[in-house]
Amino acid sequence: MSGLELLLVALGLSMDAFAVSLAAGTHQKVRSAGPAFRLWFHFGLFQSLMTVVGWFVGAGLEKFIETWDHWVAFGLLTVVGGKMIWEGWQPGEPGEAKLRQDPSRGLALVSLSLATSLDALAVGVGLGVLGAAIWQPGVVIGLVTALMSLVGLRVGGLLGAKFGRRMEAAGGVVLVLIGVKILAWG
Repeated sequence: MSGLELLLVALGLSMDAFAVSLAAGTHQKVRSAGPAFRLWFHFGLFQSLMTVVGWFVGAGLEKFIETWDHWVAFGLLTVVGGKMIWEGWQPGEPGEAKLRQDPSRGLALVSLSLATSLDALAVGVGLGVLGAAIWQPGVVIGLVTALMSLVGLRVGGLLGAKFGRRMEAAGGVVLVLIGVKILAWG
């Protein structure tokens, strides 16, 4: 695989993470450096690791993975997106001190990281079938995803700061729509 081909694959794989980062960036609790770092770091790490894991899984399990990966991604994105929609329509101001789930922590972070990296698992399986080296693609895919996630978080943060919590609800709708897209075109 040439350098240009690898970059194009990495960009293609990073689009879900970019869209989810854009949506997550609208969340009030993700507008500071720590939560943003956790998101872009984990999105890049999971994308990289899932590529490598897929490579090791090999072609023998590809058909099994294909039958359920889109359902898992759909479920994870719908649950997290639904919660963001619900929270975005709750009364109160965005800065109000209330307990709201931070998408950069705990189960939400793991769910989003997994949902955005399932395609990388399939790409890793494909690379394994082709007998391609895995370490360089794994690193490049992870770094490109981390960078695209950071860009998505920044743009989402600007939109969230300008439009308030309703933007968080809109971000939740985006997550659900990504899940529906994955399910429909799996």
